[in-house]
Parts: sequence; structure tokens; C-alpha cells
Amino acid sequence: MADRIRFTEYLDLDVKTEMWHCHSCDRALIGARESYKRGCLVAERDPREIHAPVLEGEYSFSPDPDWSRIVEFYCPNCGRQIETEYLPPGHPITHDIELDVNSLQRRLASGELTISDGGKLCIAEESA
Repeated sequence: MADRIRFTEYLDLDVKTEMWHCHSCDRALIGARESYKRGCLVAERDPREIHAPVLEGEYSFSPDPDWSRIVEFYCPNCGRQIETEYLPPGHPITHDIELDVNSLQRRLASGELTISDGGKLCIAEESA
């Protein structure tokens, strides 16, 4: 796992294979040069399912599904929820992590950066 960077709670990057992985089950999701979300199962949810109305009537403090949707991303192997987005209807899925994979690999190979046992990306002096 020394070649794995932990990007989020449930998302890892394997620098050598250039693949996104589920942290829970180690399933390869998709290549690191693409959005990891494209390798996930996707569920669109009505916000009222998650945020129940607090008050009766028009102004209930529950998001209006005509204005907001909840999109959830899951590992296709273990079902771990990797990410959630709140988006306006019709808005494309966001591309929230974009890497310069070549530069990252070059900096790791030169020793400028290291990966700790816990998957933390460190400047070489910090890892000692």
C-alpha cells in the first residue's frame, strides 16, 4: 500500500497503476486521469427523503426537489458511499478532483514527495 494515497475517507489513488480504489474493499474504480465518480454506482435522491419537512406548509425547511437534487456515489463492489453532491436539477456531475498524474509520479520518483504508511502524501522532510 506504499503506492496508495488516501484522498478522502473512502477513496484511494494507486500511483503506480494510476487507478482510483475504494478504500473499504480495494476495488479498482477507474483510471486516475478520469473522474472517480465515473467508476461508481450513482443514485439520485429526492432531498425530501433525507431532509424531512420541519414545518407543515410551503416553507417547510426541506429542500425543494425542483431546485435541488442529491446525487450519491457508491462503490460497485461493496456498496460503500464514497461521495454525495447537492446539485440543481439538470446540472452536470462535478469533477472535484483533477490530478497532474505525471507530475505526481515524477515528484514521488525524485524523492521530493513520499507516501506515509497511512497513505498521507508528505514532503520528503515531513515523513522522517
